[in-house]
Amino acid sequence: MDYRGFVEGDGIGKGAVDVVVTEGFTGNITIKTAEGTARQLWTYLRAKFEHSLAAKIGLALAYPFLRGVIKDLRAKYDPRTVNGAVFLGVEGVVIKSHGGADAIGFARAVEVGYEMARNDLQARIREAAAFAHADEGGAPAEERKSDAAE
Repeated sequence: MDYRGFVEGDGIGKGAVDVVVTEGFTGNITIKTAEGTARQLWTYLRAKFEHSLAAKIGLALAYPFLRGVIKDLRAKYDPRTVNGAVFLGVEGVVIKSHGGADAIGFARAVEVGYEMARNDLQARIREAAAFAHADEGGAPAEERKSDAAE
């Protein structure tokens, strides 16, 4: 586990980390803000390209390049393929699916849960967190539990 600590909002979009851990409220705001910004940007670009003949010609010239970029962006952020937020801190596998997901997106969220259970991700996270805590001078989780029981 390569813990990076706090990440600024722009770092999420830049790919500074692979996983962001947050509580539900701020996580939902972050996702909704990113989705809304993407839609707003797309609407703005579309309006500008339809604004004048010169813009339409520019779009026609740039289209072969833009088509690939747009296709890549849609694939990277499509809720059908990247669906399923993991709830940590519960005893069990809990996956939250995107509210706008269709059957394919929901199936992807189920796959995320299945892979978590199959790979025993909870135990691996627990072990990594205990190891990280021990590296910081703290006692591993098992020792803290036994100390608390005494």
